[in-house]
Amino acid sequence: MLPFEVHLFYSEEDEGFIATVHELAGCSAFGKTAEEALKEVEVAAKLWIQAAKKEKREIPEPIMSKKFSGKFALRMPKELHRELERESKEQGVSLNQWILFKLAYEKPIPIFKKRRAA
Repeated sequence: MLPFEVHLFYSEEDEGFIATVHELAGCSAFGKTAEEALKEVEVAAKLWIQAAKKEKREIPEPIMSKKFSGKFALRMPKELHRELERESKEQGVSLNQWILFKLAYEKPIPIFKKRRAA
């Protein structure tokens, strides 16, 4: 079992399952079944780590091994802070609850492009 976070999804285009390892850029595998994809991604991850060691590249820490407190400091533009505060008052909730709601339930605005691993 991998200590890394694995994402599994069905691809209609490929007519099978694709498993990716979140922390290992470009590490993915295909299988006709979910079980097969998970088995294959474990092999792919081991090969990814072997190659990284051989090339003296850093191996990311598994996100699952990190401890999270549920708190973090956030800097934002004053205008955004003001707007979020206004919205939270309109909704009758704290600023913290409002931001949590927006992060969890609102569709994100695609202003940042996802980086692709080289």
